[in-house]
Amino acid sequence: MPNPNVPQGTINRLRASVTLPDHPELNITSPFLGKAGISLAFEGNSTVYVDTMTGAVTSPEPYLKCTITCHLLKTQNLADRYKKQMETLALIGDGTVRSDSQALSPWTLINLSIQSVRELSFAGDDAGYVVAIGAYYPTNQALYG
Repeated sequence: MPNPNVPQGTINRLRASVTLPDHPELNITSPFLGKAGISLAFEGNSTVYVDTMTGAVTSPEPYLKCTITCHLLKTQNLADRYKKQMETLALIGDGTVRSDSQALSPWTLINLSIQSVRELSFAGDDAGYVVAIGAYYPTNQALYG
């Protein structure tokens, strides 16, 4: 029987970040975030199955589209920097997303752009300025040779 006492590890909500080498003024770290922090969602499958007469053929995808959702605070200047960047040019280059766990290596994402800002409440009870950033994530790099 395997050892049931395997260390479970620790997560650190202050560790997550988004860094943008071409736009360091838009880097996101924990002091700029609401409680929901940063999330990363991938779209699609890293491998698709193409049906055949008697089974399926695998076809690895070279990338996955993804969305980084960042719960910025409208009470801070970083939210306004994202607003102005979207007004000027929503393209923000490549970037890196780090999670809340040291066990996971960072994701290097390509072609980031500000896709949208969620509905803003001005009722004085919500500090959120939630930005959705689109990108793509290279997968199956062994396909290149």
